Amino acid sequence: MSAFRAMVGSTRQPLTNVSMETMIARLVSVETIMSQYKLPSVSPLEAHLGFWMRFISNQVSGNFEKLLKSRDISVSEWVVMRTLYQREGVSHAELQFTLGMTKGATSKIVSRLEARALVERRISQRSGRDQLLTLTTEGNQLLPILAAIADRNDDLFFGHLPKKQRAELRQVLQALGLQHQITQAPVD
Repeated sequence: MSAFRAMVGSTRQPLTNVSMETMIARLVSVETIMSQYKLPSVSPLEAHLGFWMRFISNQVSGNFEKLLKSRDISVSEWVVMRTLYQREGVSHAELQFTLGMTKGATSKIVSRLEARALVERRISQRSGRDQLLTLTTEGNQLLPILAAIADRNDDLFFGHLPKKQRAELRQVLQALGLQHQITQAPVD
């Protein structure tokens, strides 16, 4: 039964048949009952650092995703390409471990990049049988363009901060990652 129905009685009875005294008496009794139930104090949403981190992160990531889409690249593809650029000639297992992703997710991303001729598998010269992932010439040509997009996105959101503040923010975020043993690369 709704609080309003409790105050005025059955909805079948027209309000005109309920006296003002009855309505006031019922309202006072509902208020009396409700005042006995104190809700716990709840901090405002804006008081939570996690709220602000998510609020800003969603905007930064969403804009970056939109910018990469103009080059038909996803954020996860960008992360894989950037990782391969940094660690040219890595095994699928090493890439999977570095990114903290499942074998299936890593394979799916690598396959999409292979289909676009941005990544290729090569046989290891050392073992003669292991497959190593590497950027193709096209991948190496595209990567600086994608890196410039990432840099512009960072400048858009953080460029107004003094260099010292940016460095401090990076240190705080890295310290949080270490403290909570967050090792998986953000790919979404």
